[in-house]
Parts: sequence; structure tokens; C-alpha cells
Amino acid sequence: MKDLSECTVLIVDDTETNVDILVDTLGEDYDIAVAMDGESALEIAEEDSPDLILLDIMMPDMDGYEVCKRLKDNPETADIPVIFLSALTGADEKQKGLELGAVDFLTKPFNPSEIQDKVKEHLTASKNIED
Repeated sequence: MKDLSECTVLIVDDTETNVDILVDTLGEDYDIAVAMDGESALEIAEEDSPDLILLDIMMPDMDGYEVCKRLKDNPETADIPVIFLSALTGADEKQKGLELGAVDFLTKPFNPSEIQDKVKEHLTASKNIED
């Protein structure tokens, strides 16, 4: 059984400032991988199988919805929990994200402690880990 500190979180966001804040927020507790676009996220997810993915929606070339759909359609990555993290705040956006298979939908600007709590909650649930 994996310990929480051994879990890897893949952060997917095309804004370097957001990535830096998320790395600072989660880096002491988890191994962190970073992708700045959807295609890189899919490659990393397939090669390294992170334990959880924090996924931005609004990115160039391939948006987060498409990334999530492809992750969930691939048997190798389908079970990785995805948390959307987006400036989109409408109920329709949240519903679409959850229908695509995300486990949660958080809005930007985000509260670092909420991110920490949600990541821990979903890692614990998906890995059957007791903290």
C-alpha cells in the first residue's frame, strides 16, 4: 500500500504562475509532475501513471475537457482521478467536467488549503490510504 507522501500529482496548466503556486502548495507533500499543455499531459499520464491530475480547462490546442475525455477513454489512464481547476465558474462547465469523469471541480482563484484538502481527500479515497 502506498503512503500519501509517495503519491504523484500531475499539474496541467498553461500559466506558469498557476503552476508555481500549485507546486509550492503541494510540493512538500507529494511528488509533482508538470505539463504545460494537453498533449504533454496525456504523454506523462500514460508513461508515468500519476496518482491524481489537477487539470486546467482553458488551454491552447487541446482544452482540459478533451484531455479528460482521452484519459478516461484510455484503459491505462482511466482510473486516475482528475480534478478540474478552472476560472470557468458556471454550473454547466462543472457539470460537463463531472460528466466526463472528473472527481471534482475547483475554481480559480483557488485557496491553497482547499487544494491541499481536496487532493488529500481524493488520493485517500482512490488509493484506500489511511492518513
